[in-house]
Amino acid sequence: MKVAYISTAEVPSSRANSFQVMKVCQAMVKLGHSVELYLPAGREVEWTEIAALYGLQESFPIVRLPSRQGFNRFDFIAASLRKARRGQVDLIYSRMIWAALFARQRGFAAVLEMHDLPHGKFAPAGYRAFLRRKPPKLTVYITEALRLLSNAQTGVSAREGEYLIAPDGVDLERYQHLPSPSQARQMLGLPERFTAVYSGSFYPGRGLEILFPLAQAFPQVHFLWIGGDSKQTAAWIEKLNTAGITNVTLTGFIPNQQIPLYQATADVLLMPFSRSFGGSSGGDTSRICSPLKTFEYLATGRAILASDLPVMREVLNESNVCFYTPEDFDSLSNQFSKLISDAQWRAKLAATALENAAAYDWRRRMATILEVISAQMEAKK
Repeated sequence: MKVAYISTAEVPSSRANSFQVMKVCQAMVKLGHSVELYLPAGREVEWTEIAALYGLQESFPIVRLPSRQGFNRFDFIAASLRKARRGQVDLIYSRMIWAALFARQRGFAAVLEMHDLPHGKFAPAGYRAFLRRKPPKLTVYITEALRLLSNAQTGVSAREGEYLIAPDGVDLERYQHLPSPSQARQMLGLPERFTAVYSGSFYPGRGLEILFPLAQAFPQVHFLWIGGDSKQTAAWIEKLNTAGITNVTLTGFIPNQQIPLYQATADVLLMPFSRSFGGSSGGDTSRICSPLKTFEYLATGRAILASDLPVMREVLNESNVCFYTPEDFDSLSNQFSKLISDAQWRAKLAATALENAAAYDWRRRMATILEVISAQMEAKK
């Protein structure tokens, strides 16, 4: 199948949405499909840089198309669909409601992947219009919670057989044959002691606020914080130094290609989300999210300590993670202490996490999505 992915993600960047787009494109290529990624005009980057940043093994064309200020990306969508028509594309894939709707109106099969509620003055109307279009079209929600909230907000729901729940995923092959925690620490020149690892963004609500006192309370543990831009990292280093905390190492941004080795240094992986949090674009996604690191953590095969948010239980449970009450330091501290002292429990959680990770391989995810839309396309012939 020939697929055009229409996206306004900033590439290259460290934002989660751009990582997710690149992983989806790669997975489709690995499944044998021809994929082009259409992006707004911007800086051209060598593929080697992109591959290292996003941890990619397969390449695909990135096509830059015009997008002028004041047109709200509608000129870009129009240019993308013209390009797709000339290229005899079979399927339009997008996280953009209007791109998916206009693609379907122009006769393309379309997949709309939803990662947030339809926001703004006109997006709900566009969403309703897409759901009411006839197949071949598919709406993919990253969580069931997102589907239900979208339905409630817009007063319309996708017809049976025209939607899927598909959480985000992980490149399982990149997590095969990871070294032991001790070996990974040695390879990266890190202290040989019990290690707790956080990886991800440093935006408010992602949990660094509660990891700060946790590091104070457990000076015998080495904490490794992976991620953050230079400004965020510098601010946290200053706070740690002022408080006299010496058992935290901040790596700054690490290219995705290297992330598995850094995560492998952990005896415990930390996912301390607050009750409310967002991303680089703002907003609260705590009720509907499917964090990429959830699946990376599972694939790493280590014990996971995570805040007990309802949406997390669509993937996680007490057999593959240790939960604590969000924003409750006593709960976090108590559960962390139990994990430190109980190696057998850590090993059991780690083994189950690794086993469960198999269900979230990017290729498996995309194969399911493409099988559904392909069946619709075949039935339309």
